[in-house]
Amino acid sequence: MRIGMGLNYSAGFAETAAEVTDLERAGLDILFVPEAYSFDAVSQIGYLAAKTSRVELASGIFQLYTRTPALTAMTAAGLDYVSDGRFVMGIGASGPQVIEGFHGVPYHAPLGRTREIVEICRKVWRREKLEYQGKYYQLPLPEDRGTGLGKPLKLINHPVRERIPIVIASLGPKNVAMTAEIAEGWEPIFYFPEKAADVWGESLAKGKAKRDPALGDLQIYVQAALAIGDDVDHMIDWVRPTLALYIGGMGAKGKNFYNDLAVRYGYAEEAERIQ
Repeated sequence: MRIGMGLNYSAGFAETAAEVTDLERAGLDILFVPEAYSFDAVSQIGYLAAKTSRVELASGIFQLYTRTPALTAMTAAGLDYVSDGRFVMGIGASGPQVIEGFHGVPYHAPLGRTREIVEICRKVWRREKLEYQGKYYQLPLPEDRGTGLGKPLKLINHPVRERIPIVIASLGPKNVAMTAEIAEGWEPIFYFPEKAADVWGESLAKGKAKRDPALGDLQIYVQAALAIGDDVDHMIDWVRPTLALYIGGMGAKGKNFYNDLAVRYGYAEEAERIQ
């Protein structure tokens, strides 16, 4: 087991760097930098890469719809370069409220797009000429959709690693199964150990049955609040707004994946009240 943490959405760069360097000296293994609709994760990870030397730095998460697949791959390769091979690419679909509301992009086919983006990224990192004919992404762009002058290109730079670890944030049954099949890691939110097998066990088993052995074992990145000391009331008060934000507000009624997860855990009444 390794120890990691996630940054706050509203953390300042200088204060964050000082805290992270202290935690790195104390033994922190991996740090997840969020994006959502706050500061972008890329600039923060680049800044932290210059201030640290050992801790792994992960995007937590890059949202699928906000960058082209090739830009996602280029960005990951660049962050892996400036961190000397310490970058972990966390990706996820987010939700329609953020994607359509903040970015103005249709929230469409998250599973299919995730799979194709992963395949495209790995081609870019291997410095193959980028030719890809998927259902959602076609590279180069077909003649009837552009000028017809698109050319298969490969990444100019040689990446530090041709296989940057990919961690997928996923919650739904099909998405979790796909994650267990194609990704190096899985990042579930609000992981409840006593009920995790009931909620995700079948999906994980289906995905692992199709998993390429070259990927190694699926790494699971579980978030949990930690309080050290006798008085934990302040920690409960700290956790409550986070749960409220996701279960109640991070998605429209009837289309909130975090609320759905609380229901699957058996807390339908509480999830309804929070929302």
